[in-house]
Amino acid sequence: MAMINVLIVDDSAVVRQAIGAALSRDRGINVIGAVADPLFAMQRMKMDWPDVIVLDVEMPRMDGITFLKKIMAERPTPVVICSTLTPKGAETTMMALVAGAVAIVAKPKVGIKAFLLDDATDLAQVVKAAARANVKNLLPAGGAPLAARIQDPSTKAGLPDGLRETTDRIVAIGTSTGGTQALESVLSALPRVTPGIVVVQHMPEKFTAAFAQRLDSVCQIEVREAQNGDRVIAGRALVAPGGKHMQLTRSGAQYHVEVRDGPVVNRHRPSVDVLFRSVAHHAAKNSLGIIMTGMGDDGARGLKEMHEAGARTLAQDEKTCVVFGMPKEAIKLDCIDRVLPLHAIAQEISAFTGS
Repeated sequence: MAMINVLIVDDSAVVRQAIGAALSRDRGINVIGAVADPLFAMQRMKMDWPDVIVLDVEMPRMDGITFLKKIMAERPTPVVICSTLTPKGAETTMMALVAGAVAIVAKPKVGIKAFLLDDATDLAQVVKAAARANVKNLLPAGGAPLAARIQDPSTKAGLPDGLRETTDRIVAIGTSTGGTQALESVLSALPRVTPGIVVVQHMPEKFTAAFAQRLDSVCQIEVREAQNGDRVIAGRALVAPGGKHMQLTRSGAQYHVEVRDGPVVNRHRPSVDVLFRSVAHHAAKNSLGIIMTGMGDDGARGLKEMHEAGARTLAQDEKTCVVFGMPKEAIKLDCIDRVLPLHAIAQEISAFTGS
């Protein structure tokens, strides 16, 4: 890959210096500038347009969300959000992802320099993935078009008693870069009568709760951040919390999730492989495994175990992925039953309901 030109936009001089130093360690990355706000960034970009922008969201003169929307409207460019680990920061970051940001890098309120330098390799990998991202596949706000939704007369408020019973079918979804928009597209298209869903989206701690709330607000199904012991039931999707692994367990006819600490797996916690392997063990042929847009290979081997246990398996196709890394690695392992465009995945989940 050619040298990746990066522009850093953050109102903190310490953060600009730390991010610049962290990225400059990678020979494939060239930091072309580090500026204090979007107005300075726009002046700098007139001279040299970057391949990737690393952007803070809370800045004077112009906030990062407004700047991001302007960029996406005028000249779509991969943007990595560098946001503080706070509830407020998480909510604002969700707005950025909806507006078209590719990925999130979380930064602490204190010790930012040491944090970024310690995680320099991870930061560089995120920037490299962003540079490869197919930005045109990042969806606008609002999820799936209304015409694409699979209609169902039931609502969250009026859920039939039958749907409160545990389903014997499980849908497991794993995704990473570009996945927030892709998941919104899929889950918002589903009817209320849907098998229980468990999701791993690679995302930092404290951001998954806001992400789940965002999904819940636009979906017919219930979506929430998983807590240890939560039941997996029809009409509900559980999202693994950032910084924790999530596994499926079974007690009699009931499925639950176990949320726990543990070492990173494939550089991630939560890990898609951890979830998929547990689904292979406890749900086997009663499960549907789906791997979607994201960099790296997390989930590929776990999906292979699901496939070998009799599960159906799907992969998002390259044309509709933001980053085709994770689906590509699963396809290489010859464990995918069908490769589908993003807009067809919800229909496949609904078909699995009655199969």
